[in-house]
Amino acid sequence: MLTRAAVLYDMQLPAPYAKSKPLVIEELTLADPGPGEVLVEMAGAGLCHSDLSTIDGSRPRIMPMVMGHEASGIVREVGQGVHDLKPDDHVVFSFVPLCGHCLPCATGRPALCEPGAAANLAGTLLSGRRPFRNMSELEINHHLGVSAFSEHTVVAQESLIKIDSQLPLSTAALFGCAVMTGVGAVVNTAKVEPGSSVAVFGLGGVGLSTIMGARAAGAETIFAIDLLPDKLELAASVGATHLINASDEDPVALIKELLNGVDYAFESVGNERVLQQAYAATKRGGTTITIGLPHPGKMFSIPAVSLVAEERTIKGSYMGSAVPRRDLPRFIAMYEAGLLPVDKLLTRTIQLDEINEAFDALATGAAVRQVITFEK
Repeated sequence: MLTRAAVLYDMQLPAPYAKSKPLVIEELTLADPGPGEVLVEMAGAGLCHSDLSTIDGSRPRIMPMVMGHEASGIVREVGQGVHDLKPDDHVVFSFVPLCGHCLPCATGRPALCEPGAAANLAGTLLSGRRPFRNMSELEINHHLGVSAFSEHTVVAQESLIKIDSQLPLSTAALFGCAVMTGVGAVVNTAKVEPGSSVAVFGLGGVGLSTIMGARAAGAETIFAIDLLPDKLELAASVGATHLINASDEDPVALIKELLNGVDYAFESVGNERVLQQAYAATKRGGTTITIGLPHPGKMFSIPAVSLVAEERTIKGSYMGSAVPRRDLPRFIAMYEAGLLPVDKLLTRTIQLDEINEAFDALATGAAVRQVITFEK
């Protein structure tokens, strides 16, 4: 079949992207789903900093690639051997395809799925296929097993989670990355306890979801730290109790002055200097959770003795340490119960042809989450 998609051929084209147009909107051919694969008509696709990190080259991936990984859609066709999904099912995508058989999957840590990570690195589905081709018959790589910036996509069944068809699909898309990652970091990685204190550094979609998760988990004090006043105001509306503009105040000094440090600090910027700040903001016995994805070449340092003498902990959290088939339904239930105000993440909906301009808005902080809708 034919599908219109946004293809990244070259990383590191200069901003503004409205001018350089790194994402090329073109018609591609899309192969039928093979065994264990599913054809999905896309409904909503969120623009995330992880996509931007590939566009600007800070998270290099194999080119060319149909971008996008945070998404929702409707099943249109299933391949041989697919039994849990059928046409017209509504689905959210997991950006790690979960094989279910490797050691991490078998021990309850599917975000670390080894075949899934290998396929994502190679730009293929779990089967090794690349179903997209351009009109010159060039194979186009898959982004994180999803390739959401396309009217249709073919994915492994292990990349899909069936959801209630009553949930608006533009909202459902946000659960595939921002909510799963941020709320998951709170409940799965950190296991934040009621009455505890939390600091969240960086207020994009993931950071704001972390604040929602901390509030739902019963944290008493929640510091929100960012450089942009609009994002701080949004943080207050989703559960933050204290707002710190890091361009005006030293967040570590202020947190230490008010509380002598927090129990849990989350870094969602993907910056090693901010990670050092988050670590410094914790109290003795505190835990620092890093969610953002820094450049692979960046390093950070801490006082080594503090890990022992102060019993501090640093944890990484990828995909919110989530088990998607367990966590997405319960996070959606929390949303429906009014515990997670996910709708506040949505800055605006856009069309596929507006994608380059939308990444400019994301890069400058003018938008939290923009969702491509694919209505004909």
